[in-house]
Amino acid sequence: MATAASAHAGSMRSGPFKKLPVRSMRRGVVSIVVFLVLWEIGSRFGEWTGVTVPWIGRVPPPTDVLVTWNTLLTDQGYWYSWYQTYLRVFAGFLAAMLVGIPFGLAMAISRSAYGILFPPFEVLRPIPPLAWVPASIIFWPTQELSIAFVTFLGAFYTIVINVLGGAKSIDVRYFQAAQSMGASSWNVFSRIILPGTLPSIFVGAAVGMGITWEVVVAAEMISGGGGAIQGGSGGGLGFFIWNSYVGGSDTQIVVGMISIGIAGYVSSGLIRLLGTFATPWLRQR
Repeated sequence: MATAASAHAGSMRSGPFKKLPVRSMRRGVVSIVVFLVLWEIGSRFGEWTGVTVPWIGRVPPPTDVLVTWNTLLTDQGYWYSWYQTYLRVFAGFLAAMLVGIPFGLAMAISRSAYGILFPPFEVLRPIPPLAWVPASIIFWPTQELSIAFVTFLGAFYTIVINVLGGAKSIDVRYFQAAQSMGASSWNVFSRIILPGTLPSIFVGAAVGMGITWEVVVAAEMISGGGGAIQGGSGGGLGFFIWNSYVGGSDTQIVVGMISIGIAGYVSSGLIRLLGTFATPWLRQR
């Protein structure tokens, strides 16, 4: 029986459970390759036939973008832009997590807190974070603080809404069973509310991270890059794109856009990976 069980476990590891990630990875690679080929053909179609493809024909081909990217790999200003934007993103995101999670949990477990905090929160939530950029530049003493504040807002509302929704969706029978067995308020919070809300917390964190990247790039463009060094480089990837636009370098604009996409993908992926370790019971489903 042990041999049969081990053989069955081995077949599961070598079966669809093992092939599924590899198959998904292959599909992802194929889709990216097809996208790049179509992009190259669309961009150079005007050179080959004299007929320009609308929209795509004005975008530099990926081979030219790759050449420009290769030269930027040795540019310190480009990598300093990465560093600046990552620092701003994680500073604002960490602040949003530290404030948003307790804020959402407080509204979820206390009717008084919900009645006091939710109305002003709901009034401010529809305001786009970018609408706060002019006000933050005026009221915060430095551009770095104004960018950090706007970045914080980009993730804060999403995190709070997911925390509140996750806590509210917990089955009330869990609370009734815990109370019938004499569980304390701390036991209810630590054994029911917090574990039941963790999946929603990480979902909100992943979504909030994506919004944070969108917001910080736009904030860097509007505010002039905050800590841009001499020559217009190093002010963040958003300012890098804007400076490339002013300088008329289309390929650098695309490099900046792809850099943001890679950075956002990696950041959200790290949060999802952390979520799988923080919620091991979901992996058993």
